[in-house]
Amino acid sequence: MTTNDEVRLSLAAAHRHEWARVLAATVRVAGDIDLAQECAQDAYVSALETWRRDGIPRNPGAWLTTTARRKALDSHRRAAALRARIPLLVEPGSTLGSRGEHVGSLSPETQLTEMDDIPDDRLRLVFTCCHPALAREAQVALTLRLVCGLTTEQIAHAFLVSEPTMAARVTRAKKKISGARIPYRVPVSHELPERLDAVLTAVHLVFTAGHTAPTGDILVRPDLVDRAIELCTVLVDLMPDEREVRGLLALILVTDARRMTRVDEEGHLVLLEDQDRSRWDHPAIERGRVMVLEALRGGRPGRFVIQAAIASLHGEAPSFADTDWAQIVDLYDLLLDSWPSPVVALNRVVAVGFRSGPEAGLQALEQLEAETGPALSTYHYLPATRADFLRRLGRDQAAAAAYRTALALVGNDVERTFLEGRLATLPVP
Repeated sequence: MTTNDEVRLSLAAAHRHEWARVLAATVRVAGDIDLAQECAQDAYVSALETWRRDGIPRNPGAWLTTTARRKALDSHRRAAALRARIPLLVEPGSTLGSRGEHVGSLSPETQLTEMDDIPDDRLRLVFTCCHPALAREAQVALTLRLVCGLTTEQIAHAFLVSEPTMAARVTRAKKKISGARIPYRVPVSHELPERLDAVLTAVHLVFTAGHTAPTGDILVRPDLVDRAIELCTVLVDLMPDEREVRGLLALILVTDARRMTRVDEEGHLVLLEDQDRSRWDHPAIERGRVMVLEALRGGRPGRFVIQAAIASLHGEAPSFADTDWAQIVDLYDLLLDSWPSPVVALNRVVAVGFRSGPEAGLQALEQLEAETGPALSTYHYLPATRADFLRRLGRDQAAAAAYRTALALVGNDVERTFLEGRLATLPVP
């Protein structure tokens, strides 16, 4: 008999790596996101007892998917039996979910046969979450919840809002999908443009949540990074002529090329300026660079192409001292024209600090705060950036205060340890 610890470790790994596949495959059968979530969760619960008794299966993801889909089919059979017994309670021509909700006009069997042209069930789920009937923030939040399995707390941290606010958004989005009978499919070609930016935003946030986990005791979540790469690769195959799609894939590849050098052997954070560039994945950087050059042709670049160009400049620089900060600042100016985001503006401030020195960076930061108000008040990178400028200027007391503010906001333990270390080096009581 398998031990409880072995089962729990295997289930934890299966949740990190297989949750999105299990849920997405179950949605195809369930025809309803809430029902699919229930069935997927029930499958994980069933695994606790079954795997302990029978052993951990060779392919845990396949076992969980089969179990979850079977539970969804059983739910439909029970609902069908109920409708047969109480026909007067069902409106003619409608399809009801297990809880009496309208889930769309296609039966699960029809859905399975009409959607096999797209190879990734998770991409269908992303497109469902990013339906234009939903508010943009709800689209992305729902994607992070369903496709990534992030907690509501983690998503709220990424959006810089409270956990109850984010929980309400996710709940409203799921109800809207059910009530509006939004189909689970990749849209046809003429519907793609109105959803593409939301889908790319969602995939980018999947990567961002993996590149630097918003909470927890590890810096990188490889499962989310790999999921973003897989989804974006499928998108490139689906829409090979979309420059922004190729730009996003280039951005992810070039940024992730530094993964192995971002923490040391003890798991401590290593800043870009201190990383061993010989250990970067240079083939990935070159692949991304070529994709950026291709995407830059043919008109004004979009936000993901510009971000990929910035990442490529970092990747191509032979050393931190040789980084072309002037061009990076220019690219951030261009990015702000197409995507006026406070976070982008803060990244530009960092680049200004390296191009023109910490005093110029501090002045730019103060101007940004005056312009954005409380928009970044819960974003720990803002006080951390101020602390770094002040430290470089030798203003230790003020730097220490800024580091303490950042520590009160940071959610990732690796980043917290780094900030604590910086604070400890300052000669202040």
